[in-house]
Amino acid sequence: MKLTVSSAPHITSKDTTASIMRDVCIAMLPALAAACVFFGLNSLILTAVSVAACVGFEFLYEKMLKQPITIGDWSAVVTGMLIAFNCPPSLPLWVVVVGAFFAIVIVKQLFGGIGFNFANPAIVARIIMGLGYTGMMTAWVFPDATATATPLAMYRAGTTPNYIDMFIGRTGGVLGEVSAAALLVGFAYLLVKKVITPTIPVTYVATVAVMALVLGVDPVVYVLGGGLLLGAIFMATDYTTSPYTMKGQIIYGIGLGVITVLIRRFGSMTEGVSYAILLMNLVVPYINKACRQKPLGAPAKVKEAK
Repeated sequence: MKLTVSSAPHITSKDTTASIMRDVCIAMLPALAAACVFFGLNSLILTAVSVAACVGFEFLYEKMLKQPITIGDWSAVVTGMLIAFNCPPSLPLWVVVVGAFFAIVIVKQLFGGIGFNFANPAIVARIIMGLGYTGMMTAWVFPDATATATPLAMYRAGTTPNYIDMFIGRTGGVLGEVSAAALLVGFAYLLVKKVITPTIPVTYVATVAVMALVLGVDPVVYVLGGGLLLGAIFMATDYTTSPYTMKGQIIYGIGLGVITVLIRRFGSMTEGVSYAILLMNLVVPYINKACRQKPLGAPAKVKEAK
């Protein structure tokens, strides 16, 4: 008998990166189905192209650099679906490919691959596409194929959107954000499978609702309108770019909510989720350092004399 010595942690689990990422993909299927119902099959085509581009760029990059091929871990598939979910249904397919390149090659692979990206790749892709192709990225289409404003734009213009329409998905917007009901189904699935914990999404959404009340705006519109639920459930909870302690996750969620509401209420843009997540991703290392748990039985640090 030999004693196997290894570094901590010594906890094993049947979960793998591939199984976790597959569960995330399954959780996004209700939102994809809702997008197909409300916007047509072009939603499915857009998503398929985005996924294919992400998987293709990851494969080509690793093949060219003679690195291990990691497309089997499904992380590129998740990124591809999230990029598509952040695009309007009328977006030209080549723009999605550009977003996939930035997400996979620039944000993910150049920084070392999965687990080393400084920010959520899909979030950066949305921001890049939004800045580079603003007109195309803001060409909102209503489910009846007519041009329309998003619920947040309607509210800023003085019209309160219908709450039921926002919950079901009969509003203008990007593919993955319009149906709150479908997103909540995916959220429940992730909780049941223990892929994520409710700390970040609940803290994020609660902070937005409370701040909306304090600033005198409709909290229902701020919660159901725009990409809040999509970002809170599927992007703010990314393992690599979110804190690992509960205290850190609460701070992270509050920061996300504060930045989102400040941008929506006082900024020129009606949406602020993408920038809030990107900014908080950048401070996650500092949150982790500040909230690092003290090992049990560890001696207190001795202050050195100046």
